[in-house]
Amino acid sequence: MKRSEKIQMIVAAMLGWFSQNARDLPWRRTQDPYAIWVSEIMLQQTQVKTVLPFWERWMCELPTIEAVAKATPDKIHKLWEGLGYYTRVRNLQKAARQITEKRKAESGNKSEFPNKFDEVLALPGIGRYTAGAICSIAFNQPTPILDGNVMRVLTRIFGIDKDPREKGTNERLWELAGELVFNAKTQSAQRRNKGNSCSYLNQSLMELGALVCTPRNPQCLICPVKKLCVAFKENRTEELPNLGKREAATARRFVAFVLEHQGKFLIRQRPEKVVNAHLWEFPNVELNGQALTPAEVFKSEFGFVPPELEPLPPVKHSITRYRITLEAFRVSLKRAPKMGQGMWLSHAEMSSLAFTSAHRKILSGLNNGLI
Repeated sequence: MKRSEKIQMIVAAMLGWFSQNARDLPWRRTQDPYAIWVSEIMLQQTQVKTVLPFWERWMCELPTIEAVAKATPDKIHKLWEGLGYYTRVRNLQKAARQITEKRKAESGNKSEFPNKFDEVLALPGIGRYTAGAICSIAFNQPTPILDGNVMRVLTRIFGIDKDPREKGTNERLWELAGELVFNAKTQSAQRRNKGNSCSYLNQSLMELGALVCTPRNPQCLICPVKKLCVAFKENRTEELPNLGKREAATARRFVAFVLEHQGKFLIRQRPEKVVNAHLWEFPNVELNGQALTPAEVFKSEFGFVPPELEPLPPVKHSITRYRITLEAFRVSLKRAPKMGQGMWLSHAEMSSLAFTSAHRKILSGLNNGLI
């Protein structure tokens, strides 16, 4: 079978499948490029089920580009709290401000999201995939996409056994993705159909990877393109994509102190240009393999011997390849020591701020009277 014929058959099968099997997601009920942009940024490295309530809340609180541009840092971080990868929300606001400033310079009354691929790609926080997704979904342009789901689908369908992250192989996959979405546009034009073929084709590839062509135990028997899939024919779905060996996990250990004085607690804000910048947390120290007791860490951090350290339930979580254990201790103080950094806040005051995920669990325990 010629490659052009296979491309055409894949497109027809995928469009038919998507029309019957697409999930009813709120950002699919709109053509508003701003709403679609927000969804695509939230969906970066995050599952749909996690994003849903965050997107709904965001669109309710910040329904326009202008609203994002004017929002305070505390506002955007609080709305994003729990989604992780907070650089995304800071870049989203930078982009919103760029768009509004450009419209002001052009004497425009309303900030409109750009509809040209190069202009979208130039915005902070937007790469080749996200720009392609926005332009195809919001404007039905034949711009290709290649995320983890699409990469897996294409390597299996076309039997590509080299590492898809390797430069040459990656460009080959982008080329295939481009052929598919351009063919969707061509088929639509031939039928004189002015629908959303480019949008639906790209979304169908993402949807197939999320629901059917999954990393493990793919549901090949219900796949609309199984007859065209090399991996299915050769029983190689578990081998592809060839991502090589995973990097070994690294254990990291932190000790945190929940200092309390007259109903208020000491918290600190993380500085610029570090992981989770601008978010809040309780004072903490990474041990880096040092065999120190919590009391020794406390004295080193605050300069005095602590009163009784009340151990709290440890918090375990993962960030990329790191396996983190946070050991927390509650410390009740009769006098509030002078601290160079940090703020003493009540439960209610802390609840209005955005905390890192591990420290948010500690805060939740405090607010619910569990610790």
